[in-house]
Amino acid sequence: MTLASTFTRTLGAAVFGLFGATAIQAADLTVGANIGNVPWEFQDASGKVTGFEVDLVNEIASRLGKSVEFVNTPFNGLFSAVQSGRINMAISSITITEKRLESVSFAQPYYDSDQSLTVTAASGIGGLKDMSGKVVGVDTGSTGDMWAKEHTDEYKLGDIRRFEGLQPAMLDLVAGRVDGYISDIPALLYYAKDKPELKVVERIPTGEKYSIMFNKGDPLAEEVDTVIKTLKEEGFIAKLHETWFGAKAEDTTSTVKVMDMPKGK
Repeated sequence: MTLASTFTRTLGAAVFGLFGATAIQAADLTVGANIGNVPWEFQDASGKVTGFEVDLVNEIASRLGKSVEFVNTPFNGLFSAVQSGRINMAISSITITEKRLESVSFAQPYYDSDQSLTVTAASGIGGLKDMSGKVVGVDTGSTGDMWAKEHTDEYKLGDIRRFEGLQPAMLDLVAGRVDGYISDIPALLYYAKDKPELKVVERIPTGEKYSIMFNKGDPLAEEVDTVIKTLKEEGFIAKLHETWFGAKAEDTTSTVKVMDMPKGK
């Protein structure tokens, strides 16, 4: 190897190191999200990631003076990703539960919700009473998944088919491969509002509250919780509700009320 070639290789490595480091510079906060979870986090017509929770996280990051990157992650993978440190936090209309609080942390909630049953308008299904022997779709590991398993005998449900998000479930519902889809009511109401072939036929009361999820005991959870408190007091989250759902949030809901950070047992 000549001196000239050695110099050239050394210079090339230095240039790659300079620009390569810039290209792969990580954001301050990596946020796992099941992209396609309308209206919480999804891609708009231009391919930009948007949604209620995306707007909320971007504002939180701005208040903390941090940059943010959204990492598309299947819902069921969010838990292991946050626990292993592959992501700093997770969103996707994640319900706070006592069981989950055993292994992860949450900031205070910002949305109250229930589950729902969605069917095709042509199916003639009017509610859960008509789901005997029918195939039901759910999101893997979701509250809807847990609800369906717990109430299979009560409603004599047929097979439970699991999906990684709303879009593939809707494709199978419209194609007749599943008879009904159980998932979060705000997402389904938003999705079905301009699709007359679909109907949200029953609200399933579950008393859920959504929040941002963190690894157990991560100090970032308390930092974010403090920002959420401020955003509620300023009316920012209530305004997000109006923007995304076209209705004012009730004063009694966690969208408006400052609440304690859930601690679990």
